[in-house]
Amino acid sequence: MANTRILHGFHAVTARLSRLPDSVLEVYVTRERHDPRMNELLKLAEHTGARLIPADASRLDGLTGHRRHQGVAAVIDATKTFLALEDVLEDLSEPPLILILDGITDPHNLGACLRVADAMGVHAVVAPKDRSVGINATVSKVACGAAEVVPYIVVTNLARTLRDIKDAGIWIAGTDMEASTDLFHFDQAGPLAWVMGAEGEGMRRLTREHCDVLVNIPMFGSVESLNVSVATGMCVAESRRQRVMAAEKKA
Repeated sequence: MANTRILHGFHAVTARLSRLPDSVLEVYVTRERHDPRMNELLKLAEHTGARLIPADASRLDGLTGHRRHQGVAAVIDATKTFLALEDVLEDLSEPPLILILDGITDPHNLGACLRVADAMGVHAVVAPKDRSVGINATVSKVACGAAEVVPYIVVTNLARTLRDIKDAGIWIAGTDMEASTDLFHFDQAGPLAWVMGAEGEGMRRLTREHCDVLVNIPMFGSVESLNVSVATGMCVAESRRQRVMAAEKKA
């Protein structure tokens, strides 16, 4: 069906039912599972009014491309998603923390970035429409539900969005191995947007030019670089750590 995609696995389907129930068109569940986890999902689906369809293993395998579906899959309306970045920012009770992904094409990396963004309380993830993998079944599976709860905002012009973010008083930081400022000595308690570049290529030139500061991640071992999702995890975790410490000092 046009404008639909398949989710699979308990995390992804449960999170979508909880966060955007109107987008769930059908939920396919195995006839073989009757455990508490399945019972909770069935209750949630019934509560939201999603159409429940019993299915055997072969049908679930066909729907999900033989991925590890755990006995559950859902057809969702992909057009129903989160609103614009402005809608996310207007109701925040703390300084914004945004993650901007410039050209991430590996679904496993995107899924991992979304998962750590959810864990560290990132308020929104922004990505360009072009040169980006987008949310698909693999991303949702790797993200373990984070793809359904973290606002993922796709923009047609990343440079314009970066200017809008700066106009909103949010500092933009990018990562660069040669930067003079390091991650642990960079004040991250205020409004901040981290920009992470594509695998291997890094940030595009225009994206880099919109950064207010470039920050290096100190390396104490023998490896010279980090996977983008690992680097993302380190940056947003340090942002969250500094915010926790700043709040404790004020208390």
